[in-house]
Amino acid sequence: MPTGTLSTKITATNGRHFNDRLQKYVPEVMFGISKKTMLHVAGSFSNMHTKSVEWDGIYIYAKHRFYSKDNIHSHFRMAAFGQASYSRHYLQYDEIDLNADISGFQAGLIATQLKNKFAASATASFIKAIDNKSLHPEHPIQANKAFNYSLSAGYLVLPKEYKNFEQINLNIYTEFLGQTIIGSNAYFFDAAPSVQLIFNSSSKLNFGFRCQLAVEGVRTTDQSFLLSFEHIFFNALKKK
Repeated sequence: MPTGTLSTKITATNGRHFNDRLQKYVPEVMFGISKKTMLHVAGSFSNMHTKSVEWDGIYIYAKHRFYSKDNIHSHFRMAAFGQASYSRHYLQYDEIDLNADISGFQAGLIATQLKNKFAASATASFIKAIDNKSLHPEHPIQANKAFNYSLSAGYLVLPKEYKNFEQINLNIYTEFLGQTIIGSNAYFFDAAPSVQLIFNSSSKLNFGFRCQLAVEGVRTTDQSFLLSFEHIFFNALKKK
């Protein structure tokens, strides 16, 4: 995020677990602290652990870019990120998701390559869940550490030629996401094709579908749809 910017985002996810329809809503606020550092604060409301949509918890995510090689129409960048999550739920599944589904923390690296209209990104992280066993003392102890990884690629379809910042951008991209649970045989590997529209260089609308390609273990959902909208307020944090 550019320095001094404030961004608000709302994400809605709809999936299934056996015959149950699952809903999740995540309001999020993001801060462009500097040209190299950004901070996210988000909450979660869902029925993934309850019969009705209720508050799950909160999480904080920070990212700091420590390497950048920029050229005309291309760049290569690397960043370190960390996340801490508090959830009022206990660890029920083999899958570990810190987006307020379970308490814990995460740390990792992300590398991004941009070349003209094509962008690719790779991420690797270690994740540790804090199992709230006191909420359900009878449930069996599960592995609470995992290795996360992802690879994504996207392409700018429109506009064919830039004329001004008010043109609508159309991006198509696909992300492959995996998680290997440390201390068990469980793992997950998913694909998530998506479409993104950008309006006035400040508002983003995303629509995506995520499905599992390979799985060993129990997780919250095997497929889901995602819809999100984000708006950036430029210079909102800069002193006048």
